[in-house]
Amino acid sequence: QVQLVESGGGLVQAGDSLRLSCAASGRTFSNYHMGWFRQAPGEEREFVAAITWSGSTTTYADSVKGRFTVSRDNAKNTVFLQMNSLKPEDTAVYYCAARDFRDSSSRYSSSSYCCWGQGTQVTVSS
Repeated sequence: QVQLVESGGGLVQAGDSLRLSCAASGRTFSNYHMGWFRQAPGEEREFVAAITWSGSTTTYADSVKGRFTVSRDNAKNTVFLQMNSLKPEDTAVYYCAARDFRDSSSRYSSSSYCCWGQGTQVTVSS
């Protein structure tokens, strides 16, 4: 399975931007669709964004649509989440996850993903 390590989190003010990175190792990165999820204290883990193995298709949660952009660089085995116009309600631990490209299960469900990073904290102050 692929190993994932997130980076780029931090403490920012409302309206600021952050770019999260997720570096993959261990298996062929382009064999995986990738997703971003987040989990706030006391809340369930929720879907944020997903990108197919080729990068041709992206999907977003309504709460981040128009503000966040997911992208990937298969040559560098990395997926990114560009987060603009951040809001206090975006505060959470952000996780990247990998889903086998042959897997037709829902991109929105955390149970569809085999492999997870350790998470990176994003805190947005008002």
